[in-house]
Amino acid sequence: MNGRQFIAKVRKWAKGWNLAVRFVASEGPGSHGTLYAGDRKTTVKDRKKEIGKGLLAKMLDDLEIDGDDI
Repeated sequence: MNGRQFIAKVRKWAKGWNLAVRFVASEGPGSHGTLYAGDRKTTVKDRKKEIGKGLLAKMLDDLEIDGDDI
């Protein structure tokens, strides 16, 4: 899954929990940005590149999302 797909899946997940989601591209170095889901946040690397399993697990943990929910 790449960054764009991850953001889309988080948006879909958050809709079920009535959480606001926003991505701020200017809040991060280079091609990174910050994804907010309610009061939780994580950094998303280049939205065009694939996300490795370890980084994906960390991002889900940052957002307090169970991997089975995405």
